[in-house]
Amino acid sequence: MGISGRIAALFLRNSMTPLLALIAMLLGIFATLVTPREEEPQINVTMANVFVPFPGASARDVENLVARPAEQVLSRIAGIEHTYSMSRPGMAVITVQYKVGEDPIQALVRLYDTINANSDWLSPNLGVLPPIVKPRGIDDVPIVTLTFWSDDPAKSGFDLQQVARAAEIDLKRISGTRDVVTIGGPGHVIRVTMDSDRMSAYGVTAQDLKAALQVSNASQPSGSLVTNNREIMVQTGTFIESAGDVKRLVVGVHDGRPVFMADVAKIEDGPDIARRYVWHGLGKAAGEQGDGAGRAGYESPAVTLSISKKPGVNAADVASQVIARANALKGTVIPDGVDFAVTRNYGETATEKAQKLIGKLAFATAFVVLLVLFALGRREAVIVGAAVTLTLAATLFASWAWGFTLNRVSLFALIFSIGILVDDAIVVVENIHRWHTLYPEKKLADIIPGAVDEVGGPTILATFTVIAALLPMAFVSGLMGPYMSPIPINASMGMFISLAIAFVITPWLALKLMKPAEHPEEDKTTKKLLALFHRVMPRFLDERSGGAARRKLWIGIVLAIVASISLGVFKLVVLKMLPFDNKSEFQVVLDMPVGTPLEETARVLREMSAYLATVPEVKDYQAYAGSASPINFNGLVRQYYLRASPEMGDIQVNLVDKKHRHRQSHEIAVGVRKTLADIARVAGGNAKVVEVPPGPPVMSPIVAEIYGPEYAGQIEVAKMVRQAFESTADIYDVDDSVDEPAEKLVLRVNQAKAAQLGVAQMNVVETVRMGLTGDDVTPVHGADAKYEIPVRITLPAERQDSLDQLLKLKVRAMEAYGGKMVPISELVDVRKTQREKVIYHKDLLPVVYVFGDMGGKLDSPLYGMFDIRAKIKDAPLPQGGTLAEYFISQPRDPYAAYALKWDGESQVTYETFRDMGIAYAVGLVLIYLLVVAQFKSYLVPLIIMAPIPLTVIGVMPGHALFGAQFTATSMIGMIALAGIIVRNSILLVDFINEQVAGGMDFAEAVIESAAIRAKPIALTGLAAMLGALFILDDPIFAGLAISLIFGIFVSTLLTLVVIPVLYYAAMKSRIASIHKPQGESQ
Repeated sequence: MGISGRIAALFLRNSMTPLLALIAMLLGIFATLVTPREEEPQINVTMANVFVPFPGASARDVENLVARPAEQVLSRIAGIEHTYSMSRPGMAVITVQYKVGEDPIQALVRLYDTINANSDWLSPNLGVLPPIVKPRGIDDVPIVTLTFWSDDPAKSGFDLQQVARAAEIDLKRISGTRDVVTIGGPGHVIRVTMDSDRMSAYGVTAQDLKAALQVSNASQPSGSLVTNNREIMVQTGTFIESAGDVKRLVVGVHDGRPVFMADVAKIEDGPDIARRYVWHGLGKAAGEQGDGAGRAGYESPAVTLSISKKPGVNAADVASQVIARANALKGTVIPDGVDFAVTRNYGETATEKAQKLIGKLAFATAFVVLLVLFALGRREAVIVGAAVTLTLAATLFASWAWGFTLNRVSLFALIFSIGILVDDAIVVVENIHRWHTLYPEKKLADIIPGAVDEVGGPTILATFTVIAALLPMAFVSGLMGPYMSPIPINASMGMFISLAIAFVITPWLALKLMKPAEHPEEDKTTKKLLALFHRVMPRFLDERSGGAARRKLWIGIVLAIVASISLGVFKLVVLKMLPFDNKSEFQVVLDMPVGTPLEETARVLREMSAYLATVPEVKDYQAYAGSASPINFNGLVRQYYLRASPEMGDIQVNLVDKKHRHRQSHEIAVGVRKTLADIARVAGGNAKVVEVPPGPPVMSPIVAEIYGPEYAGQIEVAKMVRQAFESTADIYDVDDSVDEPAEKLVLRVNQAKAAQLGVAQMNVVETVRMGLTGDDVTPVHGADAKYEIPVRITLPAERQDSLDQLLKLKVRAMEAYGGKMVPISELVDVRKTQREKVIYHKDLLPVVYVFGDMGGKLDSPLYGMFDIRAKIKDAPLPQGGTLAEYFISQPRDPYAAYALKWDGESQVTYETFRDMGIAYAVGLVLIYLLVVAQFKSYLVPLIIMAPIPLTVIGVMPGHALFGAQFTATSMIGMIALAGIIVRNSILLVDFINEQVAGGMDFAEAVIESAAIRAKPIALTGLAAMLGALFILDDPIFAGLAISLIFGIFVSTLLTLVVIPVLYYAAMKSRIASIHKPQGESQ
């Protein structure tokens, strides 16, 4: 007896067996309670922005003196995948992106060590300020956002900001919260608004005001005195604590009398001037129900409080505690008249998704049990149901122990696995059921080990072939690897656990639940199947005509495979990375021309938001002008958190729950795209509708990276490529990284005149900056505020737009030159020029980007990319020649000629399908080696694996029938099918060999194998199809379901004929030669 029979015999009457079952169930319950719940898998993407200020430097100087050396230094760090840089006037931003899965702590330690060890790459004489490192990762994405707003018109954004900042401390006290940040609001400032006329009259300059603030805001412990045997501490000086203190500061002396700050400036304590706008609006869906009834389109100033969580913490728990605590703060920290809307709750969506999928898991299990009930009987169904429940429980614990969370992918992995996990239990129970029918006179305890042993060998082999097919997918690289890894890992662990339960628990359950004497007559189903296959199979096994019939069968199968593949060639089945999910949010990103004032950006956003308020499915929206909205994972990868310029704006659009709308989020986003783009285009801007990607995010679905010998030439090529994008059908959201021309004024200090008058250029520079943008000279101390309140010197807002008013400001000459007051207008020459464009680098090479997206019927960026290629292949270039194209890596010699490298979704699609193809090939090799080890033959494994191509006959037409795209999940289904179909082949071939070894005629054994093994094969196939049926309604995993349902259905039907016939054709001569001598000797 083999190992499976011995295991069954060992645990059949063992008192430990029910305890093992109880332990498995308790472990599953424990895992369900403690496993963190999240909507999507947490992909460990570590990146960091290194900001290097270089005040006053041009973009070209920033590139050459800061960005290039920094890239060379940082690119040497181990584990870095890409380095990016943006060189703009006065600032370099270098981004390092680590490979997926790099430990974030170790990665950042290496980054800080490298920067500190190479601090000499920035010469102190350059005027470059110390680098600022801002690490970013998945834990920076907020799981909850609360938008504070008010019906009271007296409540301004400043008031709401103070409320939100007060609430920050209480919310941060909640265990598991990480960052609690307020977005929006003007900020609190003490503004010193200079009166240039009075300053001139009193002989005071802006530099005098700054000096007075700096020297007066000082205090320090000076020591102690001992008096009357007591030590008394002495502190000298006092800090500035209020606007009143600022007013009383002496800034100079005029006619022998002190000049106070209040004499030459207006001192105000209150909100800063607007540098960003945030408002909250109600959509049409909110206007039709609840508190928003009749208020569609209502808008109010707002601020948003974003809360992220610590790694490994349950998002659902943190989110519910945050919202509960925020509600408890109403009436105290949150005053009457101020309300908040929960505008993001990933904890709630994670819980809803988990509950829905766990429900589907239960239903899938119940349906499989019902299938066994009708096929084998109620007792057998209870046994299979118990085995599957225990397998799922133990697999949930193994998943938790591995480090996975309860998310949509890990739960879909279990639902998809139901049909596979139940296979071992079905095969074992069905064979015990069959032996019970064949040997009714024997005791159940006596036949169970033998029944288990008969199918044990092929079951072990079949289980490991499925694992061999699935497990290599766990090594897919890039962002897609960790996103999909729960599927191969959970399914593989589940298969191994199901095998153990099939040999340990299932026989014990069969002994306890099956009746001692049941089914004395031969199974009627087996009789019918024998009759059916005796009619079908002989034509292929006949000595004379069988060869011709088999040739017709092979030709028909080959033609069917070719026809199925052609569906993809002729675009009847569209290839795409992943389809869009039905989310409850999308984002509108607005980019106005560089130089657009904040108010104009806000005006365009208001026009766009007014249109969005009329869309039936929009519940509410939050608009952000001059500020980034709270990022999601897509925004993290695209670095939307850097969008803080006056010409940039976002609208976060929240849709009504999917249960209350007919259209999916993608359809809604497509529907509003043209109108929003038109509104922005009229104002000279560019608006893009950004949906939450269904899988790993990319910079844009279609990205063209332009490389070449000269940056000006790269920009020219990029414009040509952009025209090709815009002229291609179904390509939308076209944009590039080239800034529009914008005016710039240069106030050039006349060095000779300044020297003649005794004025330092630095004084002129600082005075102009104070007049225009203001100078935060010193902070206020003692204020009851969490954030610093600066004292800012500036001109009145109405004078900041006037160059003449700015030039009226005076600076003081040095004492050696009489210390007289000199107007700036006498010292500078005004020159008009153009703003410098931002210079981008990727992996140490200058690059210009062109972005786009694909819509229309195909809705796959891959096809849009090939359409664009056809238009640019013969386009003229600045230096002649044609544009070289690259798909995998940057050009080897970017200085020889202009070149284009395709990136975006096409790159991820290539990498994913490449890795999956390699995983598929590795899986096939492992399956072949396993089968060779079992059957001791090189030919038999090829026969057993022959049905794998048959899956295409089901998969591709199935996608065409449903109008579904062939996606990465479809490919996962095909890979899984390889293991499932080989399992069926093993059962057939193993049974044929057993029957032939028992003396049965080879042809008869072939027919009986199909008839007798048809029932367990059909049962396991139907079980897998039923499990897949429950994920068919999910937009992302529908491809996986279609692959399994149609692939199993078609290949199972064909396998029952093809494998026995192919095995007969290949082995009849060999088996005849083996048995001929035995027959003659008899």
